Amino acid sequence: MSDGTGSEWGRVADDGTVYVRTSEGERAVGSWRAGSPDEGLAHFVRRYDDLSAEVVLLEQRVTIPGVDPVGIAASAQRLLDGLPTAAVVGDLDALRGRLTALLGVTEGRKAQAQAERAARAAQAVAAKEELVAEAERLAKSSDWKAVSERFRTIGDEFRAITGVDKRTDSGLWRRIAAAREEFARRRTAHFAALDTQRAKSKERKEALISEAESLASSTDWGPTSTRYRELMAEWKTAGRAAKDVDDELWTRFRAAQDAFFSRRNAVNAERDAQARDNQTAKEALLAEAAELDPADTDRSARKLREIQERWDAIGRVPREAVGQLERQLASISDRIREASDARWSRQGGETSLFAAKMRENIRRLEEKLQKARAAGREKDVARLETELANHRALLPGSDR
Repeated sequence: MSDGTGSEWGRVADDGTVYVRTSEGERAVGSWRAGSPDEGLAHFVRRYDDLSAEVVLLEQRVTIPGVDPVGIAASAQRLLDGLPTAAVVGDLDALRGRLTALLGVTEGRKAQAQAERAARAAQAVAAKEELVAEAERLAKSSDWKAVSERFRTIGDEFRAITGVDKRTDSGLWRRIAAAREEFARRRTAHFAALDTQRAKSKERKEALISEAESLASSTDWGPTSTRYRELMAEWKTAGRAAKDVDDELWTRFRAAQDAFFSRRNAVNAERDAQARDNQTAKEALLAEAAELDPADTDRSARKLREIQERWDAIGRVPREAVGQLERQLASISDRIREASDARWSRQGGETSLFAAKMRENIRRLEEKLQKARAAGREKDVARLETELANHRALLPGSDR
């Protein structure tokens, strides 16, 4: 505020005209007749103070970050343009200098704001170009579901980025649209080919089902089982139909297989039960044969032949038991035969030849027994010890 006298910056003439002093001289700014000259001068000083307050406000606003410098510059220029005709009394030269300086500040701020806008625009363009590059990469993808979703979000993200000039924005969007169209064409072609493949797979699997169902009542167990395995291999290479169709086809195919294999398993179970019964019967014959006395050669040989006939009539036994049962019967047969041979050798005067044969058999049995003991095969040890004892019993007394 001024000191109220105004003598430095203006005066009131005798006729009431009010003048302001500037570096260019005096200028009339109005007239005063409502009171004393001092009151008149004070009135125009207050009007200067109001003008100065506007300048102060603009000076303060220009320091606030984010304030538009263009509006401040316009207000400052308006005040500056009005100074030559302003009806005020005060230091107009100082006010002019402050407004000129303020305009200089706003020019700097405008240049800064333009640079910031340009930087933001460049960032926006870069962000949109990243989306364009991603879209063009995705155009070649075969992840149909995920990429379709991503193309939708890319569009939303692209539109959310602002600050790009219309020409640049349109060019970038056209590239995204082209990438999306390329992906859509590839996806359409893929699913068309997939539909064709699924139709062929359905036709092929229906043919396999037809054959599988025709075999379901077969009793030719071995060849039919082999053919079912081949059908399964062909099924795995036939490709997939549509999911609901493929599930239905598989249910039909498995039903045909299950019908055949259930029947085969039932027959095999019956055969296995019969084979176990046969094993029990043969084990009983073995026990009966083991009771034969080698010394009573005629009776034992005759009885053994009867046992062997009954043995052959019994039929098959479980595969894992065949070898052991046959070996046990053969061992008993060998013992009876060797006893018979020994008897005839003694009767025919061929004791020395029989003894030599028996000693060779004993030698081989002793070697087997030694190996069985070394290997810890307890069952073989017990069997070989029994056979060895029998052979030694048959050896003529002088050759033992």
